[in-house]
Amino acid sequence: MTAVDPRDALDDPRPAPARGPAAVPADPPPGGVLGRTYRALTLGIISVVSLIAFEASAVTTAMPAVGQALDGIALYAFAFSAYFTASLFAMALSGEWCDRSGPLAPLFTGIATFGAGLVVAGCAPEMWLFVVGRGVQGIGGGLVIVALYVVVGRAYPEALRPSVLAAFSAAWVLPVIVGPLVAGTVTEQLGWRWVFLSIPVLVLLPLTVMLPALRKLPPRQGEERMDRRRILLALAVAAGAGLLQYAAQRRDWVAVLPAVAGLALLVPAVVRLLPRGTFRAARGLPSVVLIRGLAAGSLLAAESFIPLMLVTERGLSTTLAGLSLTGGGLTWALGSYTQSRPRLEPYRERIMGIGMLLMTVAILVVPWALVDGVPVWIVAVAWIVAGFGMGLNISSGSVLLLKLSPPEEAGSNSASLQVSDALGNITFVGISGLLFSAFGGGAVDAHATPDVTNAASGGQPAAFAAVFVTMAAVALTGSWVATRLKPARDGLATAAAGGGKAAPVSGPRTPPAPAER
Repeated sequence: MTAVDPRDALDDPRPAPARGPAAVPADPPPGGVLGRTYRALTLGIISVVSLIAFEASAVTTAMPAVGQALDGIALYAFAFSAYFTASLFAMALSGEWCDRSGPLAPLFTGIATFGAGLVVAGCAPEMWLFVVGRGVQGIGGGLVIVALYVVVGRAYPEALRPSVLAAFSAAWVLPVIVGPLVAGTVTEQLGWRWVFLSIPVLVLLPLTVMLPALRKLPPRQGEERMDRRRILLALAVAAGAGLLQYAAQRRDWVAVLPAVAGLALLVPAVVRLLPRGTFRAARGLPSVVLIRGLAAGSLLAAESFIPLMLVTERGLSTTLAGLSLTGGGLTWALGSYTQSRPRLEPYRERIMGIGMLLMTVAILVVPWALVDGVPVWIVAVAWIVAGFGMGLNISSGSVLLLKLSPPEEAGSNSASLQVSDALGNITFVGISGLLFSAFGGGAVDAHATPDVTNAASGGQPAAFAAVFVTMAAVALTGSWVATRLKPARDGLATAAAGGGKAAPVSGPRTPPAPAER
């Protein structure tokens, strides 16, 4: 469950500037976002976001069955990280593409690519091809989410944009509730493939509803050139992360070459995409960006292995295992609402630290379900706490970032926040997969009873415990980073994205771009 499962992911949230007579009118028509003027477009956007959210929730539920059916438990984590690796590059591409030619082409290309990835994954005869399908989905998802934000900036007047962006977050709630139940039922009754193959058909209706409104978007005025440097940096990050994940999966001497190549691509590119001082938790903006990656990555990595643990170690059905995560989605929204209360504004940095501590405790509680006699509902309770902590942290981070950013750098700094989010997902899901395999988790049979699994492989609880304890340590590190969120000097942000220059933080505060939820 991450700020972006895709939950996820935005390259540049800045709305297109109003230019000339084609700009969106300042005064909204009566009826708001669901009035006659905007109803079709609003419902179409919410439908597309809901379907992407449903797929994200459904994949987590169905993955134990996928891993067993394709004999691919050893590649279990890569089915998640492949999505985020590909989407990181696609987000950068989509932002530049939208600036150059408008959001229509990247939006429809992204939806078509997302659907193609679902078909590849749903028809995959082997696990490696399933992982490829997830990567194709990631490209589509990255293109779509950025294009949708640009649509909001160009199609809606400023007064209506907060309502539309709030609808983005609300669009995640219902899928989080029904996704595990529907995906589990489909997996058990029809087979896991239909969890993937049924969604492409459902996308056609919202596209049909949206198309007339999208064609009426005001054309871009003037010529914008793509920032190829930023696209190439994002491609280098994605390629480097992919090589490192491949090297981690091999774990032999041959892995040294792709590991070195991956680091050579990844490190210089990430340094240029994130604010100076991010990796040493410099005070102010760099720490705000860093804590986003720690929060998103630790939560997603832990969440990805919960259904597999409950199915293999406690004998739960796929449906019940997926439902254990439902409460976390609801409390995520509650945490986001809680941090928005005006009376809590002076304590924003402290709130983020509390959120990370709640996540740390919750992740540490999860592996207690491996102990005989401990009720499995303890996992659901723990994830309710984790979701609340994540809601406090993610939304507060977006607010704090914009508070520390001058208006002319809010877009690039927000892009850095999303890069950190995606990079955290990739890194910590990959590390979890490596730990899981290193402690013997690759031998897990997702359909065996706990007794059979333990007898056949010598017991797998250590593999799951290694994942959860490590991710709890990552979340605990984030609680320390939260003590460094205030700038070194009052009134100054310590670094602007990529440049390291000080930036005054006085003036009106811009409303934050929402996380994927």
